Amino acid sequence: MDPGGWTGRQAPDSASQISVGSGSAGCIVNQRAVVLLSGGIDSATAAAIAKAKGYQLYALTFRYGQRHVREAESAKWIATAIGVEQHLILDLDLRQIGGSALTADIPVPKGRELDEIGSGIPVTYVPARNTIFLSYALAWAEIIGADTIVLGVNAIDYSGYPDCRPEYIAAFEQLANLATKAGVEGRSKLTICTPLIHLTKVEIIRQGTQLGIDFRLTWSCYDPTQEGQPCRACDSCILRAKGFAEADIPDPGPIA
Repeated sequence: MDPGGWTGRQAPDSASQISVGSGSAGCIVNQRAVVLLSGGIDSATAAAIAKAKGYQLYALTFRYGQRHVREAESAKWIATAIGVEQHLILDLDLRQIGGSALTADIPVPKGRELDEIGSGIPVTYVPARNTIFLSYALAWAEIIGADTIVLGVNAIDYSGYPDCRPEYIAAFEQLANLATKAGVEGRSKLTICTPLIHLTKVEIIRQGTQLGIDFRLTWSCYDPTQEGQPCRACDSCILRAKGFAEADIPDPGPIA
């Protein structure tokens, strides 16, 4: 079995072989799921896990004015490779709000040590981003009759993002079931599936490798060069390099 149509490496023989962590709720298959697909390692791996478990995936990607909009191209390639039912790319302009190094004229930190990366909330935090993205995912899930939203957040690594924590996911899931027609009528309960939330980057990369993910399709860099190459110095590039090194797996690097 090759879950999601990933190519390049041998996938597990059955979805039951895949270890799945969870946030407020685990992945319970109910046919359709909306997956937030950024184009990075985490969202690609979360999508592959859900596909292997039998979900019909509806992928949602955002161009929100981020300086690394190149990740949306990676999301297209990943969605095609995994074989999603439909892929929506929505345009939002969070630059009008700003407040983040990803959406405003604020320098992206470079060359930081791991203890610096793991200290406090970084300037690359985009205010309320996951709340905004999950709200759109919730609306689409309600329209297509999906009971599950798949999100590739992880709370163990040195991210420091408040909207990646298990308690945040649990709170949004509770809100979702109070705020939708299906929830109020008691016809279904929406679950936010977070299969990576207790995994480190090393574990995520190993799991993705087990699933046969072609990591060349993924993008991690926050601040690409003028030539469109990863900077190799931002927090995300550093954590990607650290993850592959500790997993003892060569990083194939993104497709240029």
